[in-house]
Amino acid sequence: MPSRLFHWMSMVLLLALSPHVLTAEFDVTETPILELQAAMDNGEITSLELVDAYLARISAYDKRGPQLNSIIRINPNVRAEAAALDRERQRSGARSLLHGIPILVKDNYNTSDMPTTGGSVALAHFVPDQDATQITKLREAGAVILAKTNLHEYAYGITTVSSIVGQTRNPYDIRRVPGGSSGGTGAAVAASFGVFGLGSDTCGSIRIPAAFNNLIGLRPTKGLSSIFGVMPLSHTQDVAGPLARSAADLAIVLDIVKGYDENDAATSILLENPVPEFQAALAGIDLQGLRFGVLTEYMERASNSTQQAIEAALQWYESQGVELVETQLPELSALIGRSGLIGYEFRYDLNQYLSLFGSDAIADLNAIVGSGLYHRAVSGPLVRSNANVREEQAYAEAVAARDDLREALEQLMANEQLDLLVYPPIAEEPVFIGESQPGNNCSISANSGLPALSLPVGFTSQGLPVGMEMLGMLLDDARLLAIGYAFEVANSTRKTPSVTPRLVNGMAPAIESREIAIQQQGLSISGWTEFDQLLNEFRFGVNVGSGNVIDIAAVTLVFDEAGSPGEIQLNLLGPDSDYKSGSHYMSADFIEAYNADRLMLRIFAEGLGASGLSVPLQ
Repeated sequence: MPSRLFHWMSMVLLLALSPHVLTAEFDVTETPILELQAAMDNGEITSLELVDAYLARISAYDKRGPQLNSIIRINPNVRAEAAALDRERQRSGARSLLHGIPILVKDNYNTSDMPTTGGSVALAHFVPDQDATQITKLREAGAVILAKTNLHEYAYGITTVSSIVGQTRNPYDIRRVPGGSSGGTGAAVAASFGVFGLGSDTCGSIRIPAAFNNLIGLRPTKGLSSIFGVMPLSHTQDVAGPLARSAADLAIVLDIVKGYDENDAATSILLENPVPEFQAALAGIDLQGLRFGVLTEYMERASNSTQQAIEAALQWYESQGVELVETQLPELSALIGRSGLIGYEFRYDLNQYLSLFGSDAIADLNAIVGSGLYHRAVSGPLVRSNANVREEQAYAEAVAARDDLREALEQLMANEQLDLLVYPPIAEEPVFIGESQPGNNCSISANSGLPALSLPVGFTSQGLPVGMEMLGMLLDDARLLAIGYAFEVANSTRKTPSVTPRLVNGMAPAIESREIAIQQQGLSISGWTEFDQLLNEFRFGVNVGSGNVIDIAAVTLVFDEAGSPGEIQLNLLGPDSDYKSGSHYMSADFIEAYNADRLMLRIFAEGLGASGLSVPLQ
């Protein structure tokens, strides 16, 4: 536990670094750890009030409104735990920067006071007999577990669908997936359902949700933090850690959860090497003279929108004195192909986990597969894994190939004097729900054990977040985060999802309605429009009245561009139609135009000329 002096020195330093400023009216939406901690210390708000504020947002937006479906279970004791921490603060001060901070936990972390399901109905009532090590550390630091979040069942996929609650939606486009497997955590943190969230990453499961939800996430060096008590997918590849809305928040949490654990042999790496110090390193990076190796093969196969956002970020780094070096590793695909371990380890690891932590009702994977207690989205992987009989020689060769991959990457960086490698964490934008997600670049870090940071670098023209992955040398984690932090502060790429806005007096925005009533120049047009921010829908109905005396070719919707109608955005009515209704999924530009009262009806009809008649939508 840090001393009070260290606590306040850390707070003063990081408040100076934080670009976020407290407003006169306190609100939890997007508010970072340090400002919440300062507000609790000065009596502006309590941990219990924070919990209630986040619960109100969950109530408004997770199962109602946009129905993100990111939360599996609320901690039934959360209010009592927060109140106890408030009383402790009054008696003896804060334990750490996380004292009283409400957090979200992926539901594959053991919590001994509530079920840990892995997203599966098979484990709906499984309560482990021991907390995960990272949960223990966070509880000791004073963090409050607010809720358990959804995941792709057993963490075996990247679109986040489970049999326990179903499909999670992406808050930046609720028609699309949030990434996975930590997609519930990603969506919930993006929507400010908690201050930060815990995820796990076997092959992209922190980095992809970070990229798809405008968050920052680190897949740490294997062994930087313990995975003991995290339901395994592949113990050799598994890592676990936070996703956050800012680098400063991520640094605070990583400094808490890192460290040696006798229950996780991989953490013995920390007994022989200096342990990264994230907060201390955050603002200490000098970008001048750094060399970034841009993996050309991975960049070239990315979508145009992903490429453009990453290239813009790299241009900023170049303007700060970073040298960009196009590079490639010809044998990379072959090395990755030989070093994957999920197929070898999942069945054995899961069976051992269930036995170790006291699962009585479900003994092993065979019981799960035999009973059909899983979502069809994971049917193939579960059935194949259950039938797999591990060939030990092949398994040993795959484990050894991890060292070959790491050494090849380290040699590449050494030969070309590179500080890190850059590529997209995922090459494609999030797909629509129900589709298969292509473009995963997870294996470079996952199969080598080297650290990789997924940094938010902007948005596509459709308003979808884009991430950039930076891979560093062993235990270079804190330096990677500092390099990302420099970009974050200068570029402010974090945006709140439009479908989960700030609550006003505890209430979400209501649907806004407007009337269409046009009686001029021989026209008789009536109708209505609705602006539903929580579903991101613009709905309309247009009717040509009986008093209309001229033929209408089209009623359209346009943006007012500096006093003149711009290009047509939406057709509301066509020729030979008396009535039409419909809905339109709004772009960020459309929402902005609506909020600025820049939407106009543009009517094309006989006698109105080629340009038609423009009428403001009031």
